[in-house]
Formats: sequence, C-alpha cells, structure tokens
Amino acid sequence: MPQQLIDRYGRVLNYLRLSVTDRCNFRCYYCMPEEGVAFVARKQLLTYEELTYLLEIFTAYGVDKVRITGGEPFVRRDLMGFLTTISRLDGLREITLTTNGSLSSEQIDSLITLGIRNVNISLDSLDKQRFFQITRRDKFDEVVAAVMYMVKKGMHVKLNAVIAEGKNTEDILPFIELTKEHPVSVRFLEEMPFNGSETFEIPKWNHVVIKQHIVDHYPNLIKVDDGKNSTSVNYQVPGYRGTFGIIASYSRTFCGTCNRLRLSATGELRTCLYGKPAINLRDLIRSGANRDEVVSELLRAVANKEKDGFEAEGILASAPKKSMSFLGG
Repeated sequence: MPQQLIDRYGRVLNYLRLSVTDRCNFRCYYCMPEEGVAFVARKQLLTYEELTYLLEIFTAYGVDKVRITGGEPFVRRDLMGFLTTISRLDGLREITLTTNGSLSSEQIDSLITLGIRNVNISLDSLDKQRFFQITRRDKFDEVVAAVMYMVKKGMHVKLNAVIAEGKNTEDILPFIELTKEHPVSVRFLEEMPFNGSETFEIPKWNHVVIKQHIVDHYPNLIKVDDGKNSTSVNYQVPGYRGTFGIIASYSRTFCGTCNRLRLSATGELRTCLYGKPAINLRDLIRSGANRDEVVSELLRAVANKEKDGFEAEGILASAPKKSMSFLGG
C-alpha cells in the first residue's frame, strides 16, 4: 500500500479541494462584498504545470479524490485542458467540480467526455429575483438551464444553498419539492464567516432550525445513507426521486471524520477551512525545493492538522476571515 497522508488523530486524508482561481463572475453576499475583493495578481496563481506537479505528489500519497473549485473555476482560461491532463493521473479515482452553474452545454458535454459526472452547483434560490439579490448577477435562467441539462445528461448534481434569515428561507420547501421529479441532491448549508469582511453574525438558521422547519412540513422523512466522511445529514421525502441534506458548516458537527485538505490557487495549503495556512506550496516549489523536500513539508503539515474547526479557528483568534472565493470553499 502506498504511503498515506495521516494526521495525528489517525484520520486518512484522501480528498483535496483544489482552487484554480480566486476570481468569480458572481458577487454572492456571503462570499464577497458587492464591489468584489482585491484579487491576486495572475503571476501569483499556481500555473497549471505547478498544479499538476503537486497533484502528482498528492495522488502518490493516497489522495484519490479532487474537487476543483474557485472562485468560479470556469473563469480561468483553458480549465478543460487542465482537467484533461489531470484526468490521466495514476491513482486519481474521482474528479468533481464546484461551480456557480453559469456553464454552456458545450462545457457540460466536455466534462462528460472526460468522465466528470459529479458536479456541485451553488444555487441559493429558485426565485429569479431572490437569486439576483443574492448573487448580484442576472444569471438565473442560464444557471437553471445548465442544471436541467446536466440532469438530462445523467450527471449527479448537488445543489448547495446557503440558508440565511431575510435572504432565502422561503426557498427551502421549493428546493425539496424540486427533488420530487428530479434526481438531484439539495444541500442546505449554514452561513459561514468567509465573506471577505470583518462582520459576521452567528446564523439563526442553523442546522437544527433548518431541520425542524422541514419536519414541520414533511413529518415522514426517510433517513438515507450519509456515506463515509459525509459533511451532510441526508434525507428523502417518501416517493421523491431526489434527496436533500443539511450541512452544519458553521456548527461543525462533522469535524471528527474530516478527510479533507484545501489548496488555494496561490498555493496555501489548509488542513482546515477555519484554520490558517499550514504552508505555501507555491513558494516552496518556486524557491527550488525538490520533490523530497515538498513531500517532507506536506507530511509535516498533515501531521499537525487540528482536531476540529473550533480548535483551528481559535488559533487565528479574531483575525478577519478571507473571502470564500480565495479559500476555495
């Protein structure tokens, strides 16, 4: 068996969330201010060659699932060429994507050709006006068309909706009704403090409140399998084709089984979304470090992974949180 990335609590880390850009064509309120954030200079981004080199190392040490994120990954030029390259890596069992859904049918067809069939789409409302208020972009019809095209093509689609009071709580039930006729998985997330500003209020609509709201309208829910290392607690309405889940992303009830690492587009490796960077792999390889030296630093970072998100956050004290577009979600 090849050497694995194992932290001090015995957790095997085999899942990498890889951000290819900090840029996005939406301006969702929970991710960044309306005017945007100060995006990094393009030369600070890891090149596709550097990303591929690092992925070769990660996969050699047991990472078999990679989720490509951003920002919005499709705003980076020649993303499909990069996906084609890494799809050939030995040991990489699954490539998935998180996108805002502003994709063309041609792009979707290209993903299917590469064997990429699992896609998470950030979609916070099924109402066109609320969608605009949340994203600050008039792209609702385009996103919905992309979702329906993916479903038609047999892709496994998860819709991620960040739930917040005064924003979209009235969308919870329509999302569940969407699963009646469509085999999609909806995920309701607590809001997290990664909006690129220094202000954040603890979410009133936490996982408990969201669950109770749903049970009040669907009292006969079926519990379905969450899957190993799942961040969501999943359910189904009897007779419905799809499922839904609730992710306690702020309450962090799932940290004990975490198998994730995050690599930002600028090379910052985080062993926890709520924590500080453990190391900057871009700086390391650009300083001339050889493969053994990169591996040594990677193993050290993984070994020091915090117990959970609260411990990781505590180390940062009251430092402002970066934008989710930078962190890669």
